[in-house]
Amino acid sequence: MKIGIDISQIVYGTGVSVYTKNLVENLLKIDNRNEYIFFFASLRRKIQNPNFKIQNQNVKLKTFKIPPTLLEILWNRLHILPVEKFIGGVDVFHSSDWTEPPVKKAVKVTTIHDLAVLRYPETFPQKIVEVHKRKLEWVKKETRLIIAVSESTKKDIVELLGIKPEKIRVIYEAVGKEFEPQDKNKIEKIKKKYGIKGDYLLAFSGPERKNLERIRQATEEFNLFVIGQPYVEHQDLPGLYSGALGLVYASLYEGFGLPILEAMACGCPVVTSNVSSMPEVAGKAAILVDHLSVENIKMGIKKMLKEREKLIKLGFRRVLDFSWQKTARQTLEIYEEAYK
Repeated sequence: MKIGIDISQIVYGTGVSVYTKNLVENLLKIDNRNEYIFFFASLRRKIQNPNFKIQNQNVKLKTFKIPPTLLEILWNRLHILPVEKFIGGVDVFHSSDWTEPPVKKAVKVTTIHDLAVLRYPETFPQKIVEVHKRKLEWVKKETRLIIAVSESTKKDIVELLGIKPEKIRVIYEAVGKEFEPQDKNKIEKIKKKYGIKGDYLLAFSGPERKNLERIRQATEEFNLFVIGQPYVEHQDLPGLYSGALGLVYASLYEGFGLPILEAMACGCPVVTSNVSSMPEVAGKAAILVDHLSVENIKMGIKKMLKEREKLIKLGFRRVLDFSWQKTARQTLEIYEEAYK
């Protein structure tokens, strides 16, 4: 097969970037039979070949200086210029998170990470909501198979988009090898860099659905460090997780919730919500709370601290259930199934 993949999102430092980078790297590790053509478009951002460890002669990287806004108009709105015009003929094309290009002959696969834009449209700029709605309409009409990153996301796709469950395959994400317990010296350097003194809990900032206001109220008696990109560099995350008493990840909604696994891999116990994909990802290795109750989140934190050592051990075991190689292998099977 000739497999085309849109990797344009890889440079943006988001969860989708992490997914794209790890999927591509691991596909190249496990597959030397098929030919890969990676499409990358951006006006200002550049991509470096070494980032993908492209050493396989069956891999081509095609870059274009095209702004994402223009591609959104061409592909999502007008739906003109098939992707083959840019990358040549392919058998399967895996689209990205932002645009849905038309194709000449290729069959299409797309990954839906979450449907937060439909569940919580008020937490996004209207422009972003409209972009995703346009993309998703073409996904409904043209995509052969859809990859959902959790059973929760699959349920949303069926419910909110009206897509038949037979077209959807669940493939979990995983944690990069960089997420592992860090030594005390590394932790102290990270704490000094970010001005953290003493023991601390971690939380994430972001859209309203991250539920940060309730988390702040629930952690008033603790030292809370809030991770908010681009303030915290990606390479510092393992040190921050490793040094923390725990991660409070009581979101209203997540398509997968990768920080849950990242924290566990670093020996950081987790308090997370009992809704959406979070119980699915955490399994029995985290404390689940009612995300709408400040008091319940507070109680969950106290329980986590009491059972901290036990939760750390459970977390290490839980992380082993997920791997990027497994993700890549299952994705390759989807390409093969779609192409039949």
